[in-house]
Amino acid sequence: MTLRPPVTIYDLQGIAFGILLTSLGVTFLKAAALTTGQTAGAAVLLSYVLPLDFGLVFLLVSLPFLLLSWRHRSRSFTLRTVAAVLGISVTSALLGRWIEFAALPPLLAAILAGSCCGVGLLALFRHNASAGGLGVLALMVEERTGFRTGWFQMCFDALVFLVALAVLPLDRVIYSLIGAVVLNAVIGWNFKLPPSRPPETAPDA
Repeated sequence: MTLRPPVTIYDLQGIAFGILLTSLGVTFLKAAALTTGQTAGAAVLLSYVLPLDFGLVFLLVSLPFLLLSWRHRSRSFTLRTVAAVLGISVTSALLGRWIEFAALPPLLAAILAGSCCGVGLLALFRHNASAGGLGVLALMVEERTGFRTGWFQMCFDALVFLVALAVLPLDRVIYSLIGAVVLNAVIGWNFKLPPSRPPETAPDA
């Protein structure tokens, strides 16, 4: 009998790549005073109005969804998602300190942030993980209803941007909306759950 490791090197590198790309996207957002949708966007907005770092706020906002994942999804998925949330919380804080921009046009920042976060989330999904928050709920909805993950998240984004209008200048909200459209388009066009395997039947006698 061969014992399988709980996570393979292949999955580790994929999750690490997802953490890095997603954290880089957050760095673009923060540098240009933008936001995004999903719970990450809520965490970014809260980090603008509270004396707390994004990483800590993101972790706190993600906790209820991690509990939801623990109850309704596999332990493997939940533990990988916890690792991803912790990784993004730490890595985004480090990148924010290490990377400085002499000039970063907000439109470019929005497009780069949406692209990086979209690719990062795709990598996490591909390796049975999520960035926590709404991603967990979105995956559950797609599995049960077939409603695509990217489009579900885009609907939630609309609520986040309504709140953003009270926190950010109008032009920053518009640029942020462009970034969110890019992010969700990347996911909506490139991510699809694999078809469910049919139940195995006993061979005929």
